[in-house]
Amino acid sequence: MELYNLSHDKVIMQHNVITSGRYDFTACQLDVLFLLLASLEKNDAPNKSYDLYVRDIEIITGRKWNYQQLQEATEDMGSRMFIIETEKSLKQLWLFGSFEYMKGKGYFTAEISQQARPYFFELKNNFTRLQLKAVLSCSSKYAKRLYALACQWRIAGMVKMPISELKEMLGLKDPKGKIKEQFVQLSDFKSKVLEMAKKQINEHTDIQFDYDLKKRGRAYESIVIFIDFKKEKQLSIDFKESIEFQKNVSNITAYGVAEEAAKLIAHKNYEEFLKLVEQMKKGKIAINDPSAYIVGIFQKKGVIPIKS
Repeated sequence: MELYNLSHDKVIMQHNVITSGRYDFTACQLDVLFLLLASLEKNDAPNKSYDLYVRDIEIITGRKWNYQQLQEATEDMGSRMFIIETEKSLKQLWLFGSFEYMKGKGYFTAEISQQARPYFFELKNNFTRLQLKAVLSCSSKYAKRLYALACQWRIAGMVKMPISELKEMLGLKDPKGKIKEQFVQLSDFKSKVLEMAKKQINEHTDIQFDYDLKKRGRAYESIVIFIDFKKEKQLSIDFKESIEFQKNVSNITAYGVAEEAAKLIAHKNYEEFLKLVEQMKKGKIAINDPSAYIVGIFQKKGVIPIKS
């Protein structure tokens, strides 16, 4: 059975300030959001609306949302304020202009607000890649959010933040203190959020997710999230090259570097590549596009030719 509009391996490109923004959507609302993200194309007209087929969600996930659930979900989404915070500002906006349900047609139409549209399309330097099937297959809304966060930090391999900041991102804690905090007990936060998300992410997505809670004094204060992409594709053996060399090439291409360039690096500069990756993981180098950065470094050194 084929999807009406989308392929199973459709890749979502999501702006990182949206990934790390503070909002609290239900699992149904997140399914709608991610299905919309997968429908976006860079050359879309500014006023384009998007037809979202309910059947697409069912085919991908095996999970059904009836029209009453969807209408209640989108009604709440339309009125929900979305917070995007950067170093310079805190912006409040609403993602959607309208939703329209076509009776008897099996789909509904979503219109993005003009204020929100740039955050979906201006993805030149800062974006997250997610697999639609993976994020929709997670039934927990916390698993969906944490999967998106893990994808954002997949190259670094880890991310550390205060537990309170993560809870704000997940909509469990109001930074202004006006709404009662959820899962105040750490044991509840672990079992109902972190452990559930870990189980679903590791079962349904393309990454391995784990975490560690860190104490300051007697109280747990921060969380370290560890991200490691699953190696689903087996190494194909080329008898002209050593197995060790082929493994090194595979490790380099895992960072998005093209195979031809990876082979040039692996021949004589693999140790230098490992040192560069270590600096990236420790946060000593802040970059938006790791593959382009790696290639650029070795182009400057004359290892990779600069194409005219």
